[in-house]
Amino acid sequence: MSTKEETPAADGDKPQTSSWKDSIYNPRTGELFGRTAKSWALILLFYLVFYGFLAGMFTLTMWVMLQTLDDNIPTYRDRVASPGLVIRPRSLDIVFNHTDPKQYDQYVQHLENFLQQYNDTVQEKNELCMVGEYYEQDDQEEKKVCQFKRSLLRQCSGLSDTTFGYAEGKPCVLVKMNRIIGLKPRGDPYINCTAKRESHLQMQYFPSEGRFDKMYFPYYGKNLHSTYVQPLVAVKLLIAKEDYNNELTVECKIEGSDLRNSDDRDKFLGRVTFRVKVVE
Repeated sequence: MSTKEETPAADGDKPQTSSWKDSIYNPRTGELFGRTAKSWALILLFYLVFYGFLAGMFTLTMWVMLQTLDDNIPTYRDRVASPGLVIRPRSLDIVFNHTDPKQYDQYVQHLENFLQQYNDTVQEKNELCMVGEYYEQDDQEEKKVCQFKRSLLRQCSGLSDTTFGYAEGKPCVLVKMNRIIGLKPRGDPYINCTAKRESHLQMQYFPSEGRFDKMYFPYYGKNLHSTYVQPLVAVKLLIAKEDYNNELTVECKIEGSDLRNSDDRDKFLGRVTFRVKVVE
């Protein structure tokens, strides 16, 4: 049996206890947030290599994909096989008092601004093309444009009548097709407009018979065909006085070709419907 008395440990030999500060930085082990400098260096190197590999693979994939694309022609064009129709002025509800210029001035100004690119002085710089034939330029780097002078719109050109018929209550509406690259409509496309309800509404078309000539097709895209302008058909609505104060619904369709003009899912595919009301 030992008689040696146990003595308490010296103050310098007291066991050290950890605190919450050690979880951030431990001065005994040199760990920062539970990792040594070597551990942090290794994990940072891993993520640098990992994300560098991902970035390189993404860049390579994008580069390979871009090699398959053409800057001028979309790769897939089968979803829009037929163009839509739109009108100018840009309104599907045309309401005005033909005796008050303030009420129809917005429509007149819109048409005038739109037709600036069709001015004869501008279009004379373009090509005189063969009527009734496609103007194909696949082998030419610089695509040329066929002339379409606003004077072809005659009474709806805004030249002889600067109000486009609005002052006399017989407004003009311009109809055009949306652009589709490479479109070559078969047949002889023309615009035909009808009043949807019983009405004696008569119409005049400019150019004659409201036709879109083949020489304005195909279109080669904004980059190659930067000065291209769509052919237009002007429709002059000969509204009689008995139809004043009545809303007239007019539907215009493209006829005479393989272009679609009847699709319940797209009311603008090959057709456009608008309303006109002349008040006095």
